[in-house]
Amino acid sequence: MLQIYNTLSRQKEIFRPLHEGHVGMYVCGPTVYGDAHLGHARPAITFDLLYRYLQHLGYKVRYVRNITDVGHLEHDADEGEDKIAKKARLEQLEPMEVVQYFTNRYHRDMELLNVLPPSIEPHASGHIIEQIAFVQKIMDKGYAYVSNGSVYMDVEKYAKDYPYGKLSGRNLEDIVTETRELDGQQEKKHSFDFALWKKAAPEHIMHWPSPWSEGFPGWHMECSAMGTKYLGEQFDIHGGGMDLMFPHHEAEIAQSCAALGHDSVHYWMHNNMITIAGKKMGKSYNNFITLEQFFEGKHELLEQPFSPMTIRFFILQAHYRSTVDFSNDALVAAEKGLARLTEAYQRLMKLQASATSTVEIGNLRERCQEAMDDDLNSPIVISHLFDSARAINTVFDGKGTISEADLKELREVWKTYAMDILGLQLDGAQDAGAGMDAYKGAIDMLLNMRLEAKRNKDWATSDKIRNELTALGFTIKDTKDGFEWSL
Repeated sequence: MLQIYNTLSRQKEIFRPLHEGHVGMYVCGPTVYGDAHLGHARPAITFDLLYRYLQHLGYKVRYVRNITDVGHLEHDADEGEDKIAKKARLEQLEPMEVVQYFTNRYHRDMELLNVLPPSIEPHASGHIIEQIAFVQKIMDKGYAYVSNGSVYMDVEKYAKDYPYGKLSGRNLEDIVTETRELDGQQEKKHSFDFALWKKAAPEHIMHWPSPWSEGFPGWHMECSAMGTKYLGEQFDIHGGGMDLMFPHHEAEIAQSCAALGHDSVHYWMHNNMITIAGKKMGKSYNNFITLEQFFEGKHELLEQPFSPMTIRFFILQAHYRSTVDFSNDALVAAEKGLARLTEAYQRLMKLQASATSTVEIGNLRERCQEAMDDDLNSPIVISHLFDSARAINTVFDGKGTISEADLKELREVWKTYAMDILGLQLDGAQDAGAGMDAYKGAIDMLLNMRLEAKRNKDWATSDKIRNELTALGFTIKDTKDGFEWSL
């Protein structure tokens, strides 16, 4: 039975969905003002793993992953310039041009990483009406106040009725001590109050009418409003990176309890951070490497390009709640591990069955399921697959035999756990998503041109095509029937 770690209770709990056979899952998606980096890949892959496994278990999952395209400010959650608006101003674009450009690129990166698209992908800017209505509910309950056209959560008043800080384990006294004094906070009753709606400054280019001012919603409000709109007042799982636990998810809990009288979320799940030299990788630290830079190898910390599947395997090698420290050497090791796994799978698909088995495949299916049921323990699943690879290689090398029943079981388990659940592409696909056929066709076309050049004794053209493809990393083998190639 699936057990997941609930951040709220700080322990593993048996997963019991609120509605029989159906699961509602909300995950915080990207703020689309720049290219996705490795820190964005981890939550995407973590909750893709959960999404895939829940479906494997037979649940019908409504997976909502939002796009933040308004209200995420430069200095903290309440002050500074909107990050998308700033990008638009600097590049003389419409804000929605920035949003569309980076959303398209995010989708491209997710497709390359073999991350399944969510059921619904709502944009904050497309749900202003819902956010205004949610703010009004909090106002009506008496837990918010208007100041100079902005609306703030009255945290002190809220904390008298509900336990504020229960997700992150902080109490109000600690928060008071840690809260920075920033420009513009004189509007608030207390420095720890957070914005539900912000009045827009005259130069602010993203704003909407509301009962309180021409302005825009606070960053936290979008998830409360969109989560309840698409999943109901109570839903099963809310996920995101550990860095969102406070203040973002803590504020969400406060907003939901204030407006609805109860928390909306049954299970909170948080993946840990990607670090570099022990420090969180992210845009705020200016130490991030974009996914495109990984794929192309164009960064000073990278000695080579790394395929999207190498990135996915690198992330899945660690449990989602553990920290992963990036290094070029770690990625090289992941690349080699993935190559071994890929070779074993491709060998498995070529094996011929015998009357009996001399190799032991054991209870591989049960062990993989047990690992996944233990809070999505992907590294243990991978280790079990590597264990079974020894049997595969023994048979492939002619040093053992495998029965038809064992071969069928092994193939089914590898497809189910390695490909369908872990989402690894081990069948020869080159992480090119929908463009794979075009990619193969282009290489075949070039090599057919080379064959034609050889028939015409145009050795210069023949050698040029071969040498340039070889320089790009292709291995080309001439055969009596034409050619073979691999990357």
